[in-house]
Amino acid sequence: RTPGMLSAALAATVWAYDLGLKRTPAGPAAMGAARGLDVLMGAAASHHAGHPDGATPPDRTAPLRAAAPSALTLATHTAAVTTVSRNETTGGTPAAPAAALLTTAVLTRHLLRLPAGRGAAAPLGLSGPTAYAATTLRPLLHATLNPSPPLTQRAVGAGIRAMIPLQAALAARAGAPRTALATAALAPLARRFAKKVSVT
Repeated sequence: RTPGMLSAALAATVWAYDLGLKRTPAGPAAMGAARGLDVLMGAAASHHAGHPDGATPPDRTAPLRAAAPSALTLATHTAAVTTVSRNETTGGTPAAPAAALLTTAVLTRHLLRLPAGRGAAAPLGLSGPTAYAATTLRPLLHATLNPSPPLTQRAVGAGIRAMIPLQAALAARAGAPRTALATAALAPLARRFAKKVSVT
């Protein structure tokens, strides 16, 4: 029941964004909510799958509570990048990239304060936040200093690509080394393909 309810909420959020909220002030929040719900849906579904024969897990809220910090982190980053993207074709004021710059700094500090994870996940848990910050801070700073369309587009693209090391760091710190390594391996591919196809 829980994964189904979350998937319905996610679908409703996506449709609301696409059909009406995209160009409104609520657009970035809706996009962030969709990303957060995506994480929660996966957590609930994987927890439910671990109980065969349709057995009811003893505490259905436990996986959601465990995944909530990661969901909120991704939702916050996504909302910040989406806010910047609203001016990527016209340019705008420095306010949006400056706010995203501050958000990135706060999220990086948050990630660095979390346990790094154990075993093979620990190196990624330590380096992931640095890779996340390195991917997006400089383009956001440039867009803050000069919010022209080209620099704003570059900042948005970097923000989208930064989700890879961000998610790798979260997976590593949650003790999932295989997922963290597989996710982190996508970063160089993303950089390469971003030169040929716009990620926005």
